[in-house]
Amino acid sequence: MKKTYLLLLSLGIFASFVIANPDEGMWIPSKIAQLNYSDMQKLGCKLTTEEIYSINHSSLKDAIFQLQNGQGFGFCSGEIVSKQGLMFTNHHCGYEAITKLSSTDHNYLDDGYWAKNLNEEISVPDLFVSRVVRIEDVTATVLEGIDYQTKESERAKTISQRIKELEKNAVEGTEYKAKVSEMYLGGEYYLFIYEVFGDVRFVGAPPSSIGKFGGDTDNWMWPRHTGDFSIFRIYMSPDGKATKGFDKNNIPYVPLHSLPISIKHLEESDFTMIMGYPGTTERFISSYGMQYKKDFFNPTIVKLFDVQLSAQRPDMDANVEIKLALADSYASSANAWKNLNGEMTTLKNNNLIADRQKQEQDFMNWVSQDEKRTEKYGKVLENLKTNYEKLGPATQDLLYLNYGILMSGANVLAARSFGGLAKFLEKPKENKERIDNTVAELKLEADELFVKYFASTDKKIFIASLTAYYNDIPTERRCKIFSEYIFKNYKANSELESINKFADAVYTKSIFTDKTRMSAFLNKPNLKVLKNDPINVLVEYAIKEVMTIQGAYLSANSKLEPLDRLLIEGIREFYGGTFYPDANSSLRLTYGTVKSYFPKDGVYYKFITYTDGILEKENPTDPEFIVSKELKDRILAKQFGRYADTNGKMPVCFLSDNDITGGNSGSPIMNANGELIGLAFDGNWEWLASNLSFNTQLQRTINVDSRYVLWVIDEVYGAKNLINELDIRQ
Repeated sequence: MKKTYLLLLSLGIFASFVIANPDEGMWIPSKIAQLNYSDMQKLGCKLTTEEIYSINHSSLKDAIFQLQNGQGFGFCSGEIVSKQGLMFTNHHCGYEAITKLSSTDHNYLDDGYWAKNLNEEISVPDLFVSRVVRIEDVTATVLEGIDYQTKESERAKTISQRIKELEKNAVEGTEYKAKVSEMYLGGEYYLFIYEVFGDVRFVGAPPSSIGKFGGDTDNWMWPRHTGDFSIFRIYMSPDGKATKGFDKNNIPYVPLHSLPISIKHLEESDFTMIMGYPGTTERFISSYGMQYKKDFFNPTIVKLFDVQLSAQRPDMDANVEIKLALADSYASSANAWKNLNGEMTTLKNNNLIADRQKQEQDFMNWVSQDEKRTEKYGKVLENLKTNYEKLGPATQDLLYLNYGILMSGANVLAARSFGGLAKFLEKPKENKERIDNTVAELKLEADELFVKYFASTDKKIFIASLTAYYNDIPTERRCKIFSEYIFKNYKANSELESINKFADAVYTKSIFTDKTRMSAFLNKPNLKVLKNDPINVLVEYAIKEVMTIQGAYLSANSKLEPLDRLLIEGIREFYGGTFYPDANSSLRLTYGTVKSYFPKDGVYYKFITYTDGILEKENPTDPEFIVSKELKDRILAKQFGRYADTNGKMPVCFLSDNDITGGNSGSPIMNANGELIGLAFDGNWEWLASNLSFNTQLQRTINVDSRYVLWVIDEVYGAKNLINELDIRQ
């Protein structure tokens, strides 16, 4: 991506710190009445603030859900689109669920699936969804008596106690969940009350040839032609309460609000609004933090992910069973790889860091003009610089130890679970009961270790990871597993051949790479066998090395948060104006317009794509660009029904300048009337530093058009039962 220096100068602070442009910001919905509503009206919003966020009446917020795993970790957004709890989200958000439900006999990932009635909807284990009931500002309570001079340990303890009390009192006597989320790295605190549902069922999805059309090649790119959607249904108990899990007696959820779906024509500059659960951003990050990402964190992760992805891809292409087993983890890693690579490229090819340094200099000039400000903020940037310089090399070593060794194979880290057993086995007679209990627990874990496990593919990843570690880490910093164990016990003509010889031993002898060997060991546990296991030896060496290195990392990292918090406080004081907090997986609203852009000199990207582009990209020899017969036939026949644009073409995706990030995937993008016009699913390559800085000229959100979603459901696959549930507005 290229951009002139003059353009950067014209953006001023708006390209860096989070002072809000009209189209910038991930806002807390409960604050829009005070902060944003007039700007939204100017752009064309026709809803009242009560229709967007209300705790007394149904509002848009009640249709917006967060997808969570069994541990409560939120990873995507979704929206209710019918009075029977039907939920739309992205195909890539439902990818893990679809993969787990698929088999070689029922390959929903490749073939798609459409439930014809409620009985055909499939329960998804460990998938939960939640909605926000209300939001409260509890900053005064949490931070009472605390200021920047409060000791960090005392601050953390006091805040933790107050948060626990607030969360407990907020939901006492209810079925709700409570979470206090910090904003501005602890400058403010908000209490979120959630209703959580545990009975979620898979309803439908197009095949991956539609839902993932373009694959990794088109990921983060425009123009886009991906039908990135999947459909689930939320269930509640017969008495209308949230559910903890599947029950055959549960009934479809009756929502407080469901989104009507618009199939009206879209124009440039039409108002757009997205509500969802963005993951994390770092818009207040210092120039030293940006430098750290550019030089250490991003390039290390990008290299290691590239090594592992390249090692497994050929086997996935050749074997559908391996593909289904690894599809979700591969897609997640590939997405992170391209995103971090794009962020690194943006930081290298633009003046973002220099821009931030200029603003920091302006900030320090202001600080120096007042004695009290100097006392408070005078050394904050200097101290950030010192700690980031220490953090960089330590980060690189730790990442290589983790991904190059400890996560080099699917079951390598499992050796850590056996540490307690090893200790008990030192005195087997004294610890017989403990050994028996531990073995019983490990047998349950062992069953999971070899589900969808393919040793031959795992070995390729293992060798590639260890080789990358050996090649990239200098001898003086290299883990001693190589010099003291691998090269001594697995001698060969070269050190790289020794690594391969060691891998042969790992995959022919280790209990962690074969279910039969694991079962035999657990039936007759033996300390010598465990201690001499090559993976156990590998993990012990690596953990020892981690313990040696992490001191420097933890020391530097522990000082960053209070320094960053102080910097944010100073920036807000210096610039004044309206700020939005960084994203942190809590409910946010962003507004903007449908908008094209100029990615570089002489190039113009129109805001919309059509099915014509699908046929232009079609390549029957490339799995990423295969077009199914049923889709192609209808495109060629122009069988678009009521979903065609005013020009007679079938829309697929469109651009807007809404401000989103990871976690917003699956979020509804709505028009001025609060009607669904699409699903947000991606950002664009030209500005993948969006987590660090917003750019009005280059940053765009890529959305799958609601007309394409409905056309695929209705005209391509004939799922009329789903169409009949929806409130479609023409």
